[in-house]
Amino acid sequence: MNGRELPALLMYDTDWTQVVGAAGLLTLLIVVVTVVAWQIGAGRRARMLLDRELWYRKLAEDGLAVQQSTERQLAELTERLAAVQARMDSIERILEQVE
Repeated sequence: MNGRELPALLMYDTDWTQVVGAAGLLTLLIVVVTVVAWQIGAGRRARMLLDRELWYRKLAEDGLAVQQSTERQLAELTERLAAVQARMDSIERILEQVE
């Protein structure tokens, strides 16, 4: 080995150090980007689940309101039907008395 080969060998080692350093930084960058993307996705999924839960809650509340309205209407119709039945019974009694 002469004097000229030694600096070339040292430069070769330095190049590998830079390559390893660049590969490490690239790996770190990929990991950071992956983790950030994963967290953004997790946040979006959580928001979608929350929105879906709120939608189901509103749907249930609307269904309950419709059911209560239907029950009130049914009670009113039952009262009206009872009144009509009472009138009908009264008319039948009057007709029986007339005969």
